[in-house]
Amino acid sequence: MVGAFVPEVTPDAGGHGRPTKICVEDVKAYLDRKHRELRLINDCLHHPLPLSCPRSVTDVIRHKFQLTAALKAEHALHDWTVTETAWAHPGQRRIGPFEFSYDYQRADLDVRGPSFYELQCGVIDTVYTASGMAAISALLLALARVIGKADIVVLPGAYGETQEFIEGYAERFRMITLNCAGEAAVIPKSASRRILLLDSSASVPAFHAGLHQMDAAPDLLIFDTTCFSGGSGRIRRVLARAREFSIPVVMARSHTKLDSLGAEYGRLGSMTFVDWGKSVPCGSNLAEIPAEARNAVRLLGGAALPAHFPPYIGTPLYRELTNKRIAAILRNGRRAGRYFARALRGLTAELHYVHGLYVTLTGRQKLDEASARRAAAEMSRDLAEAGLPIQHAGSFGFDFAATEWFRNPTTDRYSVRIAVPDLPAAIWDDLVAAIAKWWSAHQWQVAASSG
Repeated sequence: MVGAFVPEVTPDAGGHGRPTKICVEDVKAYLDRKHRELRLINDCLHHPLPLSCPRSVTDVIRHKFQLTAALKAEHALHDWTVTETAWAHPGQRRIGPFEFSYDYQRADLDVRGPSFYELQCGVIDTVYTASGMAAISALLLALARVIGKADIVVLPGAYGETQEFIEGYAERFRMITLNCAGEAAVIPKSASRRILLLDSSASVPAFHAGLHQMDAAPDLLIFDTTCFSGGSGRIRRVLARAREFSIPVVMARSHTKLDSLGAEYGRLGSMTFVDWGKSVPCGSNLAEIPAEARNAVRLLGGAALPAHFPPYIGTPLYRELTNKRIAAILRNGRRAGRYFARALRGLTAELHYVHGLYVTLTGRQKLDEASARRAAAEMSRDLAEAGLPIQHAGSFGFDFAATEWFRNPTTDRYSVRIAVPDLPAAIWDDLVAAIAKWWSAHQWQVAASSG
């Protein structure tokens, strides 16, 4: 039996519940799918390892990280002459489907290979960087140099480090945070150019408020896609809307999260210029931004490492398995949100992020960073010792649940983030119930540590 169809209530466009049918994967189907993921990674080895079908979630996690480590180690041993300066490789260097050429310190790194995005969006020009923050910080510095003063409109709850960078290092930009209480957010009028920063880590209302701002046709859209799958329909809809209003688009992304089958293969980011030649008005200085962004990456030393490109990217099997992983995470996220809303009434911070990848829990008393960090670590430790697949880890997209402290940069409120894993529904439901029980039972400890 591949899966069982069960009724589930999901909201329609008007906000009312309507019954739908979804396929809930059973444990056997899950382990078979994970075996295919492991084989995909294993097949990239020059000397594949003996590999049997995993018998548990623990097997899946252990085998995946062991294979990933073996793959990186094999590359290091095989390419022992490769250094930061390409003195030993007069030709192209290749990892999986990616080809690289560079000279000194990768300052002129050129990458040819498949896109991490599964999109039909015209011509895209991608600059790879050492992380997602390396991409967006280089982009913002390039924008400030090219266009000078500008208003940059951000969503409430947008990624905190991006806002921190704008406030601390992009002095030419006036940051305006949307008010997403209603559809019509009031933006102060200004003669400056306007940049819209659409962040995939925002809540559903905030993201919709950002989409509404596209009607005013800002001069540029920066779209942080990190929390959306590379083949997400939301990305396609945003790009279609940008084309409708002739808005130039740069997509920034961290590839460490969702693009390596949950293995965190290496630190890798990118900025992707979408149909730049068509969307940028003739004679506009926006045409200079891709070159300036590359220059900023060079001067900041933020170029990508070739070794951090997963070699299994781009194949039809990779696309299929990645899409199934994300679909399972999204289903589990909806189930968790509904359960926590009932079982932890008054103890949840945000259950409806637009990406659906995590939820946040709060205490009966206000948490600070130390108490939120301690609660995340202790809950993970206690539940892991009980044999449940959960770890204290500051990221998401794993085959285990990941907990970490979380700060909302708009409200300055702290909470505990539960990153939803790719697990069979039955195992995930047990883990969700255990999280709710632990969180409810330990509120006196959380409150005491906060006090």
